Amino acid sequence: MTLNKHHCCSTFIFLLLTLLSQFYSVESELQLNYYAESCPNAEEIIKQQLLCGMQSCDASLLLRRVKGMESEQESDRSFGMRNFKYINTIKEAVEKECPMTVSCADIVALSARDGIVMLGGPRIEMRSGRKDSKQSYLTEVQNTIPNHNDTIDLVLARFQSIGIDTPGTVALLGAHSVGRVHCVNLVHRLYPTVDPTLDPEHAEYLKRRCPTPDPDPKAVLYSRNDLETPMILDNMYYKNLLRHMGLLMVDQQLTSHPLTSPLVEKMAADNGYFHDQFARAVLLLSENNPLNEDQGEIRKDCRYVNLV
Repeated sequence: MTLNKHHCCSTFIFLLLTLLSQFYSVESELQLNYYAESCPNAEEIIKQQLLCGMQSCDASLLLRRVKGMESEQESDRSFGMRNFKYINTIKEAVEKECPMTVSCADIVALSARDGIVMLGGPRIEMRSGRKDSKQSYLTEVQNTIPNHNDTIDLVLARFQSIGIDTPGTVALLGAHSVGRVHCVNLVHRLYPTVDPTLDPEHAEYLKRRCPTPDPDPKAVLYSRNDLETPMILDNMYYKNLLRHMGLLMVDQQLTSHPLTSPLVEKMAADNGYFHDQFARAVLLLSENNPLNEDQGEIRKDCRYVNLV
């Protein structure tokens, strides 16, 4: 399967957010080249499937609702993530090569790694050996994943609780350099009056993209995060913030908080520094308390836990 650039971009955002989706579990040792013997072609298969198109990373977000289990996909924190199907497509390809060997959680992590590179971001040496969750965590997601309207203090505290410092958090928000934002998450800054922290000309552009204060969540109504380099993971996000062109409230707050404002300026001036901090933070996220052999499993289908 070959994904077009739009799908690669939005899939990357989904994969990165998946890494953010679970902050729980028990510790397990991950390794570089974990599948070198059990499934030596696994990483290449994942890369090829992704071509052109993240409590720990245990792939619980991929689980669908079934009797007795709610799905994290139903959380408003998961709004806008529409590319779950691609993970299962990759899983099917890997299963043909090595049945019941490679976890969905590792597919998510390794796909995020490759997606970052495809978007011009840094190469991250990511270890594998994760197991998949046997349950979904809808309530935990609601209570722990930062919302787009949360204060920067709350966002910093949430990330700090899992070992991500302030530079890492500011860099992770730089993932908003690619992808797009649905009007549902924008209109509160446009109606009934325009947020004074928004550049007036950019606000007029956003109004053309989102012409009503009550957009249909199912409609294709959105604005790209970055109009200049929308398919490149670069520091244009921070340059736009300094121009008062951040889309989400949490984005624009970065320029006014005393802890984050100097970092916005530094990342806007130095793309290499942004990439270094981004790579470091993504690696920490990807290794945040993965499930061990006893607590997890290797799902046959990423959408459902295995039948006992």
